[in-house]
Amino acid sequence: MITLKEALSLSKDELKKFKDELKAKIEADLELNAYIDVNNVGEGVPIAVKDNIQVKDWSVTSGSNILQGYISPYNATVIEKMLLAGLSPFGRTNMDEFAMGSTTESSFYGKTLNPKNRDCVPGGSSGGSAAAVAAGLAIAALGSDTGGSIRQPAAFCGIVGMKPTYGRVSRYGLGAYASSLDQIGPMTQNVEDAAILYDIICGHDEKDSTSADIAYEKVSDKLNSERKLRIAVLPEYVKDASEDIQKAYADTIEALKVAGHTIVEKEMMNPKYDISAYYITATAEATTNLARYDGIRYGNRKVGKNLEETFIKTRSEGFGDEVKRRIMLGNFVLSSGYYDAYYVKAQKVRHLIKDNYAKIFEDVDLILSPVAPTVANKFGELSSPIEMYLSDIYTISVNLAGLPAISVPVAKTQNGMPIGLQLIAKAYDEQTLFDGALSLEKQINHKN
Repeated sequence: MITLKEALSLSKDELKKFKDELKAKIEADLELNAYIDVNNVGEGVPIAVKDNIQVKDWSVTSGSNILQGYISPYNATVIEKMLLAGLSPFGRTNMDEFAMGSTTESSFYGKTLNPKNRDCVPGGSSGGSAAAVAAGLAIAALGSDTGGSIRQPAAFCGIVGMKPTYGRVSRYGLGAYASSLDQIGPMTQNVEDAAILYDIICGHDEKDSTSADIAYEKVSDKLNSERKLRIAVLPEYVKDASEDIQKAYADTIEALKVAGHTIVEKEMMNPKYDISAYYITATAEATTNLARYDGIRYGNRKVGKNLEETFIKTRSEGFGDEVKRRIMLGNFVLSSGYYDAYYVKAQKVRHLIKDNYAKIFEDVDLILSPVAPTVANKFGELSSPIEMYLSDIYTISVNLAGLPAISVPVAKTQNGMPIGLQLIAKAYDEQTLFDGALSLEKQINHKN
């Protein structure tokens, strides 16, 4: 598969031929279920788009039954930016319903398979985007990251996945899960492509009240893998990870030393607090955001005898089990008598998590962390929702703190499953993040 950088230099005729070949390749591997459908907008370089990002005149459903029949009347800001830069949305990728999941099994369209081992999950919620890039069915893709939903599937499928600083990329046109956590980001074959796509989609947007109105400079034209950085490592933090992850972590630390970086040992808060703060915050916000899906204004309506029954039937039949579970939890933590005990306390813990990161970044440029405690699980291995929630243990604190992070493939297990690790940077310091990631990529020289 050609890279995004290479594709941007193709002629119109070359692009048309490439798109025809790509579509044929997608249709020849429908079993993977990475794409929900393939639609081409414009003449530009084809980019796969997660099914919760609005593309005008497309069916956009967030992987849910409740949005069947909805046609987007507008483009998300990231889509407008792509079109202006010579890129074109090329297909909707599969995802966990409303981005709620870590395996892409909760999609209305069925599960996506991991192209590295089809008995394994591709991760989630951006599993379709990750699988498409890893299988050579997309040059690059857009995903969204609420608690690791770009970085974890990228790690599971052996590609690069980047979550920008909160507010760097417009959320206008992104189907909301948790508004204070969601960010759109690039999923690509390599670090340089991620930087190129990030440059295209980022920037202030007046349509998004959470968009950061600060000066921005491109990063892709200033990438410098020779910068020597101070990188924090977390020996205690990784002790609960599998042996494969721990070995890859230790080997990567040595590789970073060889590349000339200074390694500094630091401590993070116990991640059990991250999990609690995240799921209380995310479900509370999801409950509010999903209240709009009532069967009245748009989407898949189930008509009852009266307004109340229509509302109940539409939501009962339209939402899947995981979405219902999180709506119920969100309503509980926001309810009278529990708001202070749970939601308010979670916001205090969120502040402590931000403080913990700030303290570490007083002394270092980047933090090296696992992305997940294991490699991709086989389908059915996670026997309970709690086990699925715990699989996000290393990614969610980044979203709670609003920081940028990037997952880079660094190794494989003996049976060939990819291992990705993440670098985390200070807010709005994407240049350092990409420089460190490019240095790591070159030093490891990992082959998928």
